Parts: sequence; C-alpha cells; structure tokens
Amino acid sequence: MTSDKFRRYYRKQITEMRPYEEGESVEDIFISEIDRDNGSPRYGDMIARGPKNHEDQWLIPAAYFVENFEPVE
Repeated sequence: MTSDKFRRYYRKQITEMRPYEEGESVEDIFISEIDRDNGSPRYGDMIARGPKNHEDQWLIPAAYFVENFEPVE
C-alpha cells in the first residue's frame, strides 16, 4: 500500500485509559506484535478500553501516550 492512500483524521471521542500495573495479567488485552517486540507491557504504558464495550481493551505504549494524549479536566 502506498502512503498517498493515507489521510489524516482527528478523533471525535474521549478515550478512557488507565496505567498498566507491573505484573498484571494482560491475557485479555490486545498488544501489537511490534509493541511486544519493543518491550511492552512496561511501566508507563496505558490500557485503553472501548467506550461501548469495556471488555475491548488494548495497550497504548508510553511514548505514544505522552505524545498524543492529555487528561480531560
């Protein structure tokens, strides 16, 4: 796939996340292969969940989280 097919989009919703807790089971949390290869899960990573299905959870790596998210006040 060529990059000219990609477009940029803003997100329309607030994402619910919590910190990963060292040693917790992540068997029901999706972690991409590249994130696992880069050492996740680890301290600073965040666990996101779907707003309509709280069982749908995935890992957000710490660096991506810091660069792209800020708390809602």
